Amino acid sequence: MNDLTLWGLVLAIGAATFLIRYSFIYLVGRTGDLPPRISHALAFVPPAVFAALVVPEFVSYDGVLHVAPDQLGAGIAAALVAWYTENMFATIAAGMLALWTLRFLV
Repeated sequence: MNDLTLWGLVLAIGAATFLIRYSFIYLVGRTGDLPPRISHALAFVPPAVFAALVVPEFVSYDGVLHVAPDQLGAGIAAALVAWYTENMFATIAAGMLALWTLRFLV
């Protein structure tokens, strides 16, 4: 694959990604309201993205399931602090403190 083909492929994929995203923004801007079924489905996007970002930090799989106990414990501690305080600084501080403590102990 030469450089021109590679750059053409990158530009084509970039344009396709842009058009897919822009079409959704255009649809919402044009109609002003989403159908109820789509609104209901979009309510599940933030938790799904959050889970996709967080779970790989705690669990890995390479033929055997591995759990990082220090990271899992710190994540649980941070989640509990976030739930009770709803304070981002307290959540980050509690998670870091728990992770450092667990890494020292484990």
